[in-house]
Amino acid sequence: MYIPFENLPDESRIWIYQSNRKFSDDEMAEIESDVKAFVEGWAAHGTGLEASYQLRYNRFIILAVNQEVQSATGCSIDSSVQFIQELEKKYNVDLLDKMNVTFKLGEHIAHKPLVEFKKMAKEKAVSANTIVFNNLVNTVGEWHEYWEVPAHESWHSRFF
Repeated sequence: MYIPFENLPDESRIWIYQSNRKFSDDEMAEIESDVKAFVEGWAAHGTGLEASYQLRYNRFIILAVNQEVQSATGCSIDSSVQFIQELEKKYNVDLLDKMNVTFKLGEHIAHKPLVEFKKMAKEKAVSANTIVFNNLVNTVGEWHEYWEVPAHESWHSRFF
């Protein structure tokens, strides 16, 4: 069951998928429709999940579940991963590779393999103040507070 993202409690669980390329506006419109349809039918053991989503920067797909109402289970999480894999095939993108870093370079959103980001840090092309996307956050509350942060405030800090 879809609910607006802003109505989810801070304890709601989230999953963040980042694309290795920017989606076009037309692709984003299609993805929005597909994600909303998925969320509306998302269930755990036959019980609908109180769920929502966010699409950000034409790169990120964020799924969320209010676990106070019904917890996401292994099967429901598997179905969301299968849905994301279908999007990967449909748009020829990588959404599941966690060995990449997405960060801001001015107003531009950059996406680099982790080894390249480490090299950029060593060469001072990015700094501890570079805004990074910390996709390891687990809840809506953490997402609000710690998703877009200076690198020194996230797991990326080890590179500086």
